[in-house]
Amino acid sequence: MGQKAEHPGWKAWLLRETREAHGITQEEAGEQLRKVAERMGLKDIKANPQTISSHELGAIFPGPHYRRAYCQLYGATDVQLGFRDPLPGENVAKFEVTPMEHRHTGAHVLAVERALMHLSASSGGGEHVGFQQRVMDAWKRRHTGGDTNQPVLVLVGGFAGSGKTELARFLSELTGWPLLDKDPMSRALVEALLVELGADPNDRQSALYRERVRPLEYECLLKAAYANIDCGISTVLTAPFIAEMADEGWMRRLENRCSARGVAVAPVWVQCDVDSMREYIGQRSAARDTWKLQNWAEYASGLDLDLRPVVPHLIVDNRYGSAVSLADRARLALGSVGA
Repeated sequence: MGQKAEHPGWKAWLLRETREAHGITQEEAGEQLRKVAERMGLKDIKANPQTISSHELGAIFPGPHYRRAYCQLYGATDVQLGFRDPLPGENVAKFEVTPMEHRHTGAHVLAVERALMHLSASSGGGEHVGFQQRVMDAWKRRHTGGDTNQPVLVLVGGFAGSGKTELARFLSELTGWPLLDKDPMSRALVEALLVELGADPNDRQSALYRERVRPLEYECLLKAAYANIDCGISTVLTAPFIAEMADEGWMRRLENRCSARGVAVAPVWVQCDVDSMREYIGQRSAARDTWKLQNWAEYASGLDLDLRPVVPHLIVDNRYGSAVSLADRARLALGSVGA
């Protein structure tokens, strides 16, 4: 649910003021919060008046799932609810959400445009400047026969807990492009292979995993992607891609192979802060993260937060969950999440 701690920019009283402005009680807020969380697929939301009160009084800082649910419930951003200070240069103008019954007035288009403006800051070259428009066009064409432009292979990478899976899902939902996520695709096979090799099935740190198992994961992921690409289907891939995006030879080989098939490559790097990554890793409670959480100082010291792809790429600034928050706002405006 959260923890008793000081969080930069936290203004708990804004949560109470927002609830009161909506004219609902703490009991009603808890009931509605649970419904929103259920529709969004967020876990561990057991809101009750005591929980709501603890958050509003500042006794407990809401965990990431609670914060996302609050933003959806009240139609506000995490900054507007007092969960954090705005990032440098971040636009914190009020984000209006059209009610469910009025979603065909054009507000849904504005929601998507605002989210993509935040998610797709261009970096490293001009060839990906049009990526935002590609996503918008694909979303609009879903109702008129699909994506007729040059297919694109989107690689969404970042450290564990950075929010890359949520952002990859958002792109897939908008465009209709299939999503290939490394973990659910290969986890069962990876765990079985590690056991056969005499290792812990949750090992993701040892040289054995890095040298004998990890390359096979990525090989399978790319072969699945090529099956789509060969059919002219744009595809979104998500995996850490830490070593791959930092390897110019690997990236150039991928680009050349895709170019031979008439396919563009769009690397997307998700930037996040260490504290948010730890929070989200803890929230998902995955066995493969046990070592990271038990040895966090050692793990975090090995993260190069300045790491970026060595080829032209896009940056998603998801520090403090800011990009995921805007993606959630767009989902709500589109009707992907009930009110």
